[in-house]
Amino acid sequence: MLLNFDYFKSLYKFDIRGILHIGAHYGQEYELYKRHNIKDIIFFEPLKENFKVLTQNVSTEEGTILINKALGNQTRKVEMYVESANQGQSSSILRPNLHLKQYPHITFDEKETVEMIRLDDLSPLLNLEKYNMINMDVQGYELEVFRGGSKYLNHVDYIFTEVNRDMLYENNAMVEEIDSFLSEYGFSRVATNWQGNTWGDALYVKDEDDDDYE
Repeated sequence: MLLNFDYFKSLYKFDIRGILHIGAHYGQEYELYKRHNIKDIIFFEPLKENFKVLTQNVSTEEGTILINKALGNQTRKVEMYVESANQGQSSSILRPNLHLKQYPHITFDEKETVEMIRLDDLSPLLNLEKYNMINMDVQGYELEVFRGGSKYLNHVDYIFTEVNRDMLYENNAMVEEIDSFLSEYGFSRVATNWQGNTWGDALYVKDEDDDDYE
């Protein structure tokens, strides 16, 4: 996460009831959430090897749920492009594009078939209304995840997500598309860190009037 969670939580006085962490990898943020006494957490991680490590790093004794599936706007099996040089953190449902030139040491040598589901289909099963924050890192597939959770977004107040301003992956969502889609649900982008140059992390807050986010 390129944005400082502690700083923005204090600045915007986040009242976090629960978090959906989409693209959990190894659960690196778990200790951060625990430090803020956030107990209702759902981690989504589709890759089997990453998920094994996640289950070792994260305790499910205090309400945390681990789900070994990808999220999107369909229920189906999909192939992911998998790399190992970055511990799988750059793996994506989308075919890598500019990413191959920007990070030539990261090669996508494998594919893995994973299960994809929609957030809106999960909502009645897991009472998603109590999870009012999303933290997402899905390598260009953000817009499809949001589309699959369009009803659930009405219950969300804060979103941390990776965003792109170039085509790192084929047909990845651009930051302007994310802005436009989330604005329909009352979100404004209030902070962006473009440390990755072509990609970065953004914070969206519901009912935020300050649009000076460049």
